[in-house]
Amino acid sequence: MEIKLVRIFYQSTNNFGMNEAEFVQKLIENDQDSFRLLVDKHHQHIFKVCLGFLHSKEDAEDITQEVFIEVFKSVKNFKQEAVLSTWLYRIAVNKSLNSLQKRKTKKVFTDLQQTIGLRTVFSDFSNPHKKLETKENASVLFKAITSLPENQRIAYTLAKYNDLSYNEIATIMNVSMSSVESLMHRAKKNLQKKLITYYDGKY
Repeated sequence: MEIKLVRIFYQSTNNFGMNEAEFVQKLIENDQDSFRLLVDKHHQHIFKVCLGFLHSKEDAEDITQEVFIEVFKSVKNFKQEAVLSTWLYRIAVNKSLNSLQKRKTKKVFTDLQQTIGLRTVFSDFSNPHKKLETKENASVLFKAITSLPENQRIAYTLAKYNDLSYNEIATIMNVSMSSVESLMHRAKKNLQKKLITYYDGKY
């Protein structure tokens, strides 16, 4: 049974056999065993963050690799004002958004239901005209998410694809929890409007 992302990312650093400050120091010292442990622990979770924004397995894997390369290069600058997992999230979000901005064309979304678990996302909406079950409708939904204002898109993606609490999202985005609540409310309203507009025009 898959363990929830939030439980893995925020579990005790005792799993590293040392506290987080000691583990970060090992990373700063370029300890290869520590880097391997970091990648082993967090690769799949960072991949899910990237996938939530990019909707492409290949692109998400590429950006995930970039995240860990960035960690390797810049861990010496990590101030430890936040936990290590939050820093990894911020890098993953920023690199995913930068990748989206550089795209010249949008790729077709395939096998999304198997990849990300769309039913969790669909549960937010009372279907405007019919159930959102087909790949075509999945593509419509993700295009709508992509068109959200950036902060709404970040908050919604982290909440729905990565099972993070509003408090954790607030830490990652460096905003208040009430701001996250507002972003989520507006994101859901905007998505409902976009879906209704699409289906009104189709049927």
